[in-house]
Amino acid sequence: MKWLGNAGFMIRGNGMVIYIDPCNIAGNVAEDEMADLLFITHEHFGHCDPESIRMVRKSDCTTLIPENMSLQFRGDARRVMAGDSLTGDLSIKGVDIEVLATYMSCEGVRSPGAGVGYLFTLGGSKIYHAGHTCAIPDVGLHSPDIVLIPIGGHMTMDEAQAADAVSSISPGAVIPMGYDSDEDGMSAAREFMSIMEERSPATRVVIL
Repeated sequence: MKWLGNAGFMIRGNGMVIYIDPCNIAGNVAEDEMADLLFITHEHFGHCDPESIRMVRKSDCTTLIPENMSLQFRGDARRVMAGDSLTGDLSIKGVDIEVLATYMSCEGVRSPGAGVGYLFTLGGSKIYHAGHTCAIPDVGLHSPDIVLIPIGGHMTMDEAQAADAVSSISPGAVIPMGYDSDEDGMSAAREFMSIMEERSPATRVVIL
């Protein structure tokens, strides 16, 4: 698993390469590092970087995008919405995928967000990417093994809110995202790790 910055990841497993919100892709991408599956969580540039998307997509890549996105994609692009269950006979390239809700209000009543989150199984692990969100839905029943969660606080959860959300799930590991790679961002990541050690010591925090 490789963090690409912001909410972007490249994940390998079972002979598959999955990208989520690819960004900061520079230069040519080797064929064996190009996407079999590509998940976009939100239309904002920090999640949807058209040039990076173009560089990582194979000709037979399947791309999942939120239903309300205005950007058009060529090839095998499928619009999805929260609640879609692409599992069993509906799985894509053998990968079971649940499309989950996001929220755009960090205070008071939760309002539905414009994007989505994804929970998918790869290499025997359930991975949950929360997307651009200020809260998470009840994913405890899915029992994710790895959670990728925003901590930056810019219209998303901050360190403490993210730690509370992860503590309610108790995954094996959590990887923070959505923060800058400068010293302030790394300070936020360390603060998140410190809060997690107090609130959910059984969950391993991995900073990529």
